[in-house]
Amino acid sequence: MSKLSKRFIKAAQLVETKIYKMQDAISLMKSIATANFIETAEVHIVLALEPKYADQQLRATVILPKGTGKTISVAVIARGEKITEALNSGADIVGSEELIDEISKGRLDFDKLIATPDIMPLIAKLGKVLGPKGLMPSPKAGTVTTNLHQAIQEFKAGKLEYKIDKTGILHIPFGKVNFTESDLLENLQSIQLSVDKNRPPGAKGKYWKNVYICTTMGPSIEVDITSFK
Repeated sequence: MSKLSKRFIKAAQLVETKIYKMQDAISLMKSIATANFIETAEVHIVLALEPKYADQQLRATVILPKGTGKTISVAVIARGEKITEALNSGADIVGSEELIDEISKGRLDFDKLIATPDIMPLIAKLGKVLGPKGLMPSPKAGTVTTNLHQAIQEFKAGKLEYKIDKTGILHIPFGKVNFTESDLLENLQSIQLSVDKNRPPGAKGKYWKNVYICTTMGPSIEVDITSFK
């Protein structure tokens, strides 16, 4: 077991054993973020889902209105005129078969990979390279599309993909600790709306169980679900 740092212990001591209202939780989270870099703010949502069942799986996307605070590098694999469209739309890396070869040899200097449907059969062989990194294009994630301009612009602006883990929990970044409290709250509200909108058909009874927020290097803070929603 790794040893907790003095900084973490000091921050944890400031978190009371209670459930906080969302606004208070955000304020506290920002105040105890003392790492020597700008930490990411994360929300962890425990849902009443059993992902082993097909009708209780949750995978969707959300656009954070205030962005992620991170510069996203987008790569696009396409052909013909779609190459030009990708370049004109702000893609950082654009290619066709030659880019597929580079990726198969280990090139992964991008945060998001978008592909057109016609080229997906060639990308299938990259599953072992892209899968573990969460970079494999998929229609559900909005990364397999013919509308490259829209996809590139949305991911650059703050579009995120999220997926429930095997224990029924969502882990989603919602900005940086140097964001204002109101901007962080607005991003969280967008996440809440998206999670509710994409509720799996197999979800029964109480959907939301627990919500926690924290920073990359900070202790978790439990949030009152009613204040979150």
